[in-house]
Amino acid sequence: MAVKVAHAMGAKVTVLSQTVKKKEDGLRLGADHYYATNDPETFKKLAGSFDLIVNTVSAKIDLNAYLSLLAVDGTLVNVRAPAEPLSVHVLSLIGQRRSFAGSMIGGIRETQEMLDFCAEHSITRLTGN
Repeated sequence: MAVKVAHAMGAKVTVLSQTVKKKEDGLRLGADHYYATNDPETFKKLAGSFDLIVNTVSAKIDLNAYLSLLAVDGTLVNVRAPAEPLSVHVLSLIGQRRSFAGSMIGGIRETQEMLDFCAEHSITRLTGN
């Protein structure tokens, strides 16, 4: 849903996933680009590319590697929580004024705004529109 909503908001959307298994789905849902993070070249190629990364998985990831993908003043937002603590090297943040944030589901007002947005843009399910 994050891909569909971001696409509907006019964002240039890139899906990062561990392998290419979900590439077709990501592109069908509105992603402009798709990269596999198990390919070490991905992190080199995309370094400093993103203003925002929304991490929607609860698996433990190398936060510092993902932070390196952010542009100056970029933000990585976690919306799921892994079972294990995540480690951040402070230099991954301060050198480029990057931020690491978290967000949970909003309240009634925010949920209604999202439902209204989805209705306006015919976002009704994970497949197709």
